[in-house]
Amino acid sequence: MGGAASREDSLAVLDAYAAHGGNFIDSADMYSEWVPGNTGHDSEAIIGAWMKSKGNREKMVIATKVSKLSTRPGLSSANIKAAVEESLTALQTDYIDIYYAHSDDETVPLAETLQAFTDLITAGKVRYIAASNYTGARLQEALDISDANGLAKYTGVQNLYNLLDRNEYESDVVKVIENNGLWGAPFYGLAKGFLSGKYTPETAGTKVDTVRDTSVYQDARGWAVIDALREIAKSHGSSVSAISLAWLRAQKGVTTPIASARLAHQVEEIVQVVELSGDEMALLTSLSNK
Repeated sequence: MGGAASREDSLAVLDAYAAHGGNFIDSADMYSEWVPGNTGHDSEAIIGAWMKSKGNREKMVIATKVSKLSTRPGLSSANIKAAVEESLTALQTDYIDIYYAHSDDETVPLAETLQAFTDLITAGKVRYIAASNYTGARLQEALDISDANGLAKYTGVQNLYNLLDRNEYESDVVKVIENNGLWGAPFYGLAKGFLSGKYTPETAGTKVDTVRDTSVYQDARGWAVIDALREIAKSHGSSVSAISLAWLRAQKGVTTPIASARLAHQVEEIVQVVELSGDEMALLTSLSNK
């Protein structure tokens, strides 16, 4: 939102999502700073204006993040406390439901970061905290520090995970999630849109590739997974996106996958909930392992 999706399209996506009963919206202060003319908080501002126009703030679960905006980098106490005020202003709200450390910051003691988050929770500006882009080891260290010092504790994890990006999550992070009773909400659930099935070998490198670079997935393994997804989607009368997310939703350590929609009609594809058979799960897992 505020990037590949225009303001008008973003508002239409939010309307379509809410119409389906959707209530969990994920953002970050740095979305979409990379677009020429943007300065960050662009996505938050659209979400905030939408909630104000609908009068539905109390019905929404709003997640945003700190540490990667160029003007508010890192996880020092001072930066977190300044950044949250900017996000609250953009979102036109007085509290954030889930506030993420967007990426680990090894230059700042974990205790300092966690104390800052604790202060925000005590002040009522944040309800829960979570971690994104942390290794399993650093996440466990942070959890241990919270326990030892009576500080606010990360409740969940948002790391990269999908059918074609599996190794890091499955070999490292999922163990910490399960051992500590955390929730997992992986990002890039559709692998930058590749797992929506909109790409084909014939369109590789053409205009359809301009929104996000998916070239890393465009190999024999990726196309084999897409072919299988299309066949399974056909048998269920569903979308390729829904099948991709169904596989992800069934994995250990995953509470809910995160997927993006640029246009309202794409919301219809990603809100479908499909239960895959054991054979379908096994086929997708096997193909994506290769």
